[in-house]
Amino acid sequence: MITKFSHSTLYVSNQDKALDFYVNKLGFQKRMDYTNENGFRWLTVGSKDQPDIDIVLMPVMSGPGMRFSKEEAAQMQVLLEKGLLSGGVFETSNCRAMFEELKAKGVRFEGEPTDAPWGVQCTLTDGVGNWYSVLEPKAQTWNK
Repeated sequence: MITKFSHSTLYVSNQDKALDFYVNKLGFQKRMDYTNENGFRWLTVGSKDQPDIDIVLMPVMSGPGMRFSKEEAAQMQVLLEKGLLSGGVFETSNCRAMFEELKAKGVRFEGEPTDAPWGVQCTLTDGVGNWYSVLEPKAQTWNK
């Protein structure tokens, strides 16, 4: 039986740039950084407040035993270069303050925080191909 969700893969155009962004801009921890004899690098980061979930910063690779064919890897690279992949939603307790703090660190946003029925939200990009919604949720008033 499955007991929990522990890792999520995020494809990135450059692992070193991704590591710098997630650790030095967002304040995440580097959890694992291992390179095997074939040059494959397993690199994970995660929020200090959520130690049981790791984000795998995965380069797009093709070849034997890899997820993508050469053509698929090229297509993924184009998507990353255009910044079209979504990494998900980050949650914060104060979206407007977080926006100002991260903007001062050079994080790119796609606009100012806005009010929505579910909370205050904005969108940031990681500079290596992914965008995220950032949400300060309102108290839940609906049933799941």
